[in-house]
Amino acid sequence: MGDSGGSVVSIDVERLGCQAQEHHIQTKHGPVSVAVYGDHDKHALITYPDVALNHMSCFQGLLFCPEAASLLLHNFCIYHISPPGHELGATPILPNSPVASVDELADQVAEVLDFFGLGSVMCLGVSAGAYILTLFATKYRERVLGLILVSPLCRTPSWTEWFYNKVMSNLLYYYGMCDVVKDCLLQRYFGKRVRGGSPVPESDIMQFLDQRQSMNIWRFIQTINQRHDLTESLKQLQCRTLIFVGENSQFHTEAVHMTAKLDKRYSALVEVQACGSVVTEEQPHAMLIPMEYFLMGYGLFRPSHVSSSPRSPLNPFCISPELLSPESMGVKLKPIKTRANLRV
Repeated sequence: MGDSGGSVVSIDVERLGCQAQEHHIQTKHGPVSVAVYGDHDKHALITYPDVALNHMSCFQGLLFCPEAASLLLHNFCIYHISPPGHELGATPILPNSPVASVDELADQVAEVLDFFGLGSVMCLGVSAGAYILTLFATKYRERVLGLILVSPLCRTPSWTEWFYNKVMSNLLYYYGMCDVVKDCLLQRYFGKRVRGGSPVPESDIMQFLDQRQSMNIWRFIQTINQRHDLTESLKQLQCRTLIFVGENSQFHTEAVHMTAKLDKRYSALVEVQACGSVVTEEQPHAMLIPMEYFLMGYGLFRPSHVSSSPRSPLNPFCISPELLSPESMGVKLKPIKTRANLRV
């Protein structure tokens, strides 16, 4: 990747939702929907959301943060891949269609890249989506420049997660998107602070969940509940990896385990206080500065005319000095554990 500091991009966050170009691509493993934002001539950023979410419910908070939107859209054309049947306005997948495996979904990502003529890409995934993109990176190493993972999964489901997913699957199968399933999903996504009080982003997510096709969600849960362990494959990853995890995330131990298994020269862990799994929606400002320094290693910068938001819970002094070191901004990223200070 080269230096992207020459041009300036103006971000109108209120229009972001109207600027997507929706593509429906037929792959060997079924159709997939991709929403594309930005200039196709820029570097590609691939996103993949968590279970029952799509780009509007999983990455909207991050892209509606002006500084993050400026950083990402200044440097990337963003390709939002939806899990099968998770896109806006999706119709039910035919009952006799086979349920895709995690490997097939990873191969589907490669087919999306081929469709758009993309070479090496940056990847951003949340929980189940982070697993799919990590698997993609292990299978197609030459096609991944870097991974930004939010509350990622990397091992087979624990008995607790497996049982939890099985309960949701049965409820979805027999009762659809009922209140119990919504509550289970909200517990998966958010920390107690959001679930107990603030109506945003919980209320927005509730509206999105009401619009989902329950059997399509059932299929993705079936897929992710049968995932395999990536631990051994992580050791061969050569791309740099930045991991975010909320301290209250159900997948906190997964993120810590994954960081421990990655090459310590190329990985970093950022823990966000008082936050659940979907940091992109609950605390998107906490991602800004770590992402800035991570992308500096690729010669990518935020336009200088965009100032830091006074609402941001992070400033350079909240980040471990190791992340700010020249080594971390260049060839290598040191492993860190830093917390986002929520007190402004």
